[in-house]
Amino acid sequence: MNDTDIDHFIREGFVRIDAAFPRRLADEGRAILWRDTGCDPDDPSTWTRPVIRRGMYAQEPFVKAADTPILHDAFDALAGKGCWLPPKALGTFPVRFPSADDPGDTGWHIDVSFGLPSTDPNDFLDWRANVTSTGRALLMLFLFSDVGENDAPTLIRAGSHIDVARRLAPAGGDGLTLRELAADGFAASAHRREVFAAGEAGTVYLCHPFLVHAAQPHRGTRPRFLAQPPLLPAEPFRLHRDDGDYSPVEQAIRLGLS
Repeated sequence: MNDTDIDHFIREGFVRIDAAFPRRLADEGRAILWRDTGCDPDDPSTWTRPVIRRGMYAQEPFVKAADTPILHDAFDALAGKGCWLPPKALGTFPVRFPSADDPGDTGWHIDVSFGLPSTDPNDFLDWRANVTSTGRALLMLFLFSDVGENDAPTLIRAGSHIDVARRLAPAGGDGLTLRELAADGFAASAHRREVFAAGEAGTVYLCHPFLVHAAQPHRGTRPRFLAQPPLLPAEPFRLHRDDGDYSPVEQAIRLGLS
């Protein structure tokens, strides 16, 4: 992370890190995922669904992928040194297959992170985000396969984290549910530039937790393997510090509220 990277993160809401983890780990992890999908990598006739979700992978290739010096340095630089917890798993893998069918999950959204006592744990739209990003330090996208523009790369609205911070601020600590946030399709960020989260296997996108993003249909030829875990915080973010020593995540939120 240099000053240019950090400034890009604050203003655009993400940074792309090439070769963030070795391709060997991507290959090993992808072999495990192929097995668990029940599909044959050499027989497209077995790829019968546009997306198959498999979750909470904590085997060695996945843990090691998030445990590289380049990523640790980036976590320190963006979330703050000592302010994040080492990932012990890589969360959900939405494996996307070439298909003309609608995958049914391509709406614009942010990844929400916590619930209230009244939250229905089985209703993802009932989960919440608040202006201090309780429960999430970063959104991360780990590419376990080569991803081109036709291979269902995640779409990012660059700078949209600023719009979401402004939307969340009046809601206080309880924040808003994803259902409330998405009611207008995240219209406040509709003018933002769209970026493909593409790259070679081993690429990682580190994103502000408020970044608006979306899945899209797969129009390529080879399935896409991507993990989308959170980086968990070791302590809450703070938007008012006497010493003014704000992390880039906090600086970006404050930018939205200025």
